[in-house]
Amino acid sequence: MKALVLFSGGLDSSVCLGMAVEKYGAGEVLALSVYYGQKHKKEMEASERVADFYGVKRLTLDLGEIFKNSDCTLLEGADREIPHEDYSEQLKETDGKPVNTYVPYRNGLFLSSAASIALSYGCEEIYYGAHADDAAGNAYPDTSSAFNKAISDAIYIGSGNALRVVAPFIDSPKAKVVEVGAKIGVPFELTWSCYEGGEKACGVCGTCRDRLKAFEANGLTDPVEYE
Repeated sequence: MKALVLFSGGLDSSVCLGMAVEKYGAGEVLALSVYYGQKHKKEMEASERVADFYGVKRLTLDLGEIFKNSDCTLLEGADREIPHEDYSEQLKETDGKPVNTYVPYRNGLFLSSAASIALSYGCEEIYYGAHADDAAGNAYPDTSSAFNKAISDAIYIGSGNALRVVAPFIDSPKAKVVEVGAKIGVPFELTWSCYEGGEKACGVCGTCRDRLKAFEANGLTDPVEYE
């Protein structure tokens, strides 16, 4: 294997998967989908569909136990509702602290776990889909350029200089993710981004709003159905 893709089944990670397959071929790419205690199974189901579309080997990892004491609204047992506002509005309410859909240090944990798995499979790269819109205003601090550099350096050093982290959109807006995905034929209709677990995407949670804006910025219509 050449590359492991940290793969949620959402738009961003699906574009990263498409990029890795385009570079190396399906037989050299491994998709890693992580269960972390999320309220619904839509992400995991989407990751299976997209992995099947590309014909890549898919692994799953259960890290739900780690987050059981978190009050993140995305997780099972949370007593707060998922916000239906733009991230900019949410950050006003948090006074600049991470929004309540931030899963504590999730990317750090996922990337560290992915590094061990990637090395075990002989991979040279880990792809993940962090982008600048998520990092803006400290909404999700583990998607920032500074965090990416720090953990990328740590993984490279800790792997004996054998493994690199590839975050192609770390300094780009989500609109760029859609632009690249459209060019390489990513099956957007198979992906799932919404924080709610309904039959259709809600269209009003933070990630739905960002996704819709990204398609609009490219003059495209999101093929996913919305409420």
